[in-house]
Amino acid sequence: MTATGRGGSGGSGGGRGSGSSTGGRSLGGRTRVKTRRGRTNSSARWLERQLNDPYVKRAQMEGWRARAAFKLIELDERLGMLSGVDRVIDLGAAPGSWSQVVLKRRPKVKIVGIDLLEVEPLAGLTFIQGDFLAEGMDAQLLALLGGAPDLVLSDMAANTVGHPQTDHFRTMALVEAAADFAMRVLKPGGCFVAKVLGGGAEGALVAELKRHFETVRHAKPPSSRKESSETFLVASGLKPRGTVAPAVIDQPAD
Repeated sequence: MTATGRGGSGGSGGGRGSGSSTGGRSLGGRTRVKTRRGRTNSSARWLERQLNDPYVKRAQMEGWRARAAFKLIELDERLGMLSGVDRVIDLGAAPGSWSQVVLKRRPKVKIVGIDLLEVEPLAGLTFIQGDFLAEGMDAQLLALLGGAPDLVLSDMAANTVGHPQTDHFRTMALVEAAADFAMRVLKPGGCFVAKVLGGGAEGALVAELKRHFETVRHAKPPSSRKESSETFLVASGLKPRGTVAPAVIDQPAD
């Protein structure tokens, strides 16, 4: 899903390739792109960053489909979201690196992924190419999973347009839709993990998650690039439906 696919080796929602097929030359231990012919300056910078990114190189060596795998690994090592899970839904699953991590750490897990983009077959992953917001998709995903999930993952980000505030609001709208989905389908006690981009619009989402989950935490794993505004929300312990406090609506002043 171009608006929801995982930003594997690129930025928040960009390219997924490693860039290893494009040659470069080394200057002082740093690989430089041989030629910029046919490329914009931004794409050349992106490619050069890929060629010099240690996590991209590690992903290639260890067989991960994207460097984003390390973000979930590090989040799990810190917060233990994958411990004891039996059913997982991976929103914006392409290219499949987060599903790889889940299956590596929980080999017997049932996992269903969905994305508008195609995902190459992955043993253990049931994949739907489609939109998680489509009518009837909740029921279809739950049927494939065989029950309510313990964990909903979302590393989705909207395609960037180069305007930080616009990019932030577009991605936050996507994350809010993923949160609504998670709160509908998760089993009580379940967990929701989502990428968010800093920019000031996430306050309402955090407040809503705190109403529905016992614990909500922010985390920025070491593999998340320092210059990136991305962080991850980890909402744990979904409250039973009948115990959620009503939302407080601010009343306009007289």
